[in-house]
Amino acid sequence: MRRRFAISLLLAAAAYAQPSVRVDITVERFEGEQWKTQPSGLVFKKNDHLRFRVRSNFDGYLYVMNYGTSGQYSKLFPSAEAGIQNRIQSGVEYIVPATGASFRIDGPPGFDVVYWMISPVSFGDGSPAYTPLPPPPTNPMPQNLKPRCDETILRARSLCIDSSAGPKSITQDEKLPENLAPIPRARSRDVVISSKGQSTSISSAERLEGPVLYKFLVAHE
Repeated sequence: MRRRFAISLLLAAAAYAQPSVRVDITVERFEGEQWKTQPSGLVFKKNDHLRFRVRSNFDGYLYVMNYGTSGQYSKLFPSAEAGIQNRIQSGVEYIVPATGASFRIDGPPGFDVVYWMISPVSFGDGSPAYTPLPPPPTNPMPQNLKPRCDETILRARSLCIDSSAGPKSITQDEKLPENLAPIPRARSRDVVISSKGQSTSISSAERLEGPVLYKFLVAHE
């Protein structure tokens, strides 16, 4: 599968009675004949094919939206190409796309923003506290930052790493896409972002009562 993939990533995670939450995210690139795990800050190349592994310690419904450097905005998951079953269970690792397909890097150099959201309920299920995700925004956010290699990181492997890429929290005053900003009870929270090997974990000690937004910045040439 080929799909425009300019990534700035938003992860929204939620749990009802759980005292703390954790989400583990790993990005993989197809190299030769196999998928290989990559550092979250790797500066990818045009036409690279990517996929993600995701594991959480709570149940929910996963949604993934993408803002590309070309200005295009799209829902990556669930979709007909990436898989329509978006219910996830605690402790189970999921691959996105779930269909054996992949996301292809395209667009001008910069940071693709991929928004990840795990909601305690499915959008569009008739719950009065939640509404279906509105249509994609019509006015794309500006993309004017370019990736830069940090020469002190992974130099031995000749990899270009931008330490500003990867999972990030969202500040209170940060502009969100129009279909994410009005989601009920979505707000920034105190989170801990840590890396173990090439997997990145996002955790919070707060008890979450609704969707919480995070982003994952994917850098590419």
